[in-house]
Amino acid sequence: MRDTLFIDGKWVASTGADSFDVTDPWNREVFHRVARGSPDDVDAAVRAARRAFDTGPWRRMSGLERAGILRKMADLIAADTDRLARLEVRDNGKPLPEAIWDIEDTAGCFHFYADLAERLDVDGEQEIALTHDSFSCKAVREPVGVAGAIIPWNFPMLMAAWKVAPALAAGCTMVLKPSELTPLTALELGAVAEAAGLPRGVLNIVSGFGPEAGQALVEHPLVDKLAFTGSMPTGAKLMAAAARDIKAVSLELGGKSPMIVFADTPIEEVVEWIMFGIFWNQGEVCSATSRVLIEKPIYDAVVGRLAEEAQKIPVGHGLADGVLLGPLVSSAQQEKVLAAIARGRDEGARVVTGGGVPAGLEKGCFVEPTILADAPLDSWVWTEEIFGPVVCVRPFETEAEAVALANDSPFGLAAAVMSADTVRAERVARALRAGILWVNCSQPTFTEAPWGGYKRSGIGRELGEWGLNNYLEVKQITAYDRSKPWGWYLKDDA
Repeated sequence: MRDTLFIDGKWVASTGADSFDVTDPWNREVFHRVARGSPDDVDAAVRAARRAFDTGPWRRMSGLERAGILRKMADLIAADTDRLARLEVRDNGKPLPEAIWDIEDTAGCFHFYADLAERLDVDGEQEIALTHDSFSCKAVREPVGVAGAIIPWNFPMLMAAWKVAPALAAGCTMVLKPSELTPLTALELGAVAEAAGLPRGVLNIVSGFGPEAGQALVEHPLVDKLAFTGSMPTGAKLMAAAARDIKAVSLELGGKSPMIVFADTPIEEVVEWIMFGIFWNQGEVCSATSRVLIEKPIYDAVVGRLAEEAQKIPVGHGLADGVLLGPLVSSAQQEKVLAAIARGRDEGARVVTGGGVPAGLEKGCFVEPTILADAPLDSWVWTEEIFGPVVCVRPFETEAEAVALANDSPFGLAAAVMSADTVRAERVARALRAGILWVNCSQPTFTEAPWGGYKRSGIGRELGEWGLNNYLEVKQITAYDRSKPWGWYLKDDA
């Protein structure tokens, strides 16, 4: 486990010689300490990234050359999957099978963007047809420069890959600040970069807290691009700070994603996907389908079966065999979720099952899988993101009502619709105002497809070719053919 910062290709202590605790949410015990990055550390990291971009070899390499290093990084991560996944479990709390899945996806993300880096050698320039034959024109895609990335704690290494891999593929350099709650696997990317031969200064990693390291990164004048995943209030502050320097910004923020279930869908399928949509990763998922609208004829049956199955979910230590739901990431997050459940009850929601801490697991940051029924439409739990294993369910009578209720939200990250009628499912999917739509499923995520939301859920898209475009500028180059006439001002006196 790393306990220092990765700046300019070296592992260094914080300039303030300060550090902070890393806590295991299973038992709330401190098991490691890492360097607490200061504004001076961020300044050093940004300046290293600036030098690496302006004078180093990385952006001048061909896409094929960059792809070779990205593939080495992918292979190193894949070869170390078990150790990295176990580190993720201890740092974050999630069950080991989910952590393994995340690390495998992390390696896959680097492989995917290696392929796109190669493609830049072919399609990085585009000839533009002009109406004047005395000129030729081409559009050239170039790296945006120094990117600052701030990532959340729910998918620590994977969220790092979603930003680091496309930025490096584009030829950018980067300063990465992981969450102070889960810094360990993000720091491991520094060791991966070293072993893969990434030039010094191309990737810098500064662990620390938002008001110190995060704020310094956002406000640094030598950063060209900011990428953030996290809460809407923090994203709004970042956007306001970036506006002062007109920095490019991409934001993936919160959600309160709806799922609409029609009565023609088999109940067992419905229950399976509702559970995966909210209880996977302890519900600490920005796209979690946490508002479920169920057509009235099957409402009671679905809620009853959902409660039965939710009570059977194995809860415990993420490294224990068969566990499907681990602790929340921290004591503070546990308190927040429990307070939200209490507020929901006070506002009129019915607690169908759950609502507390599982018996025998009081030592950790656990919350029972919880179902809240019939919450008022203006209640906090129905309208705001809880970010835990808590699902709100309500009945509906007509398709139009369901679509209206689903769209009645300031968020628009994701949504799902379940129906045996494929024409209706497609119609509803197109009517829902969200950036990610799932039909007869919830939460499958693919590196090839765009990821991002409408409204307060963010700006821009990650993953796929859209993720690469976040880190590219487009330059027009127009040339005059001196052998052809122009003659706007100078005249031939002859």
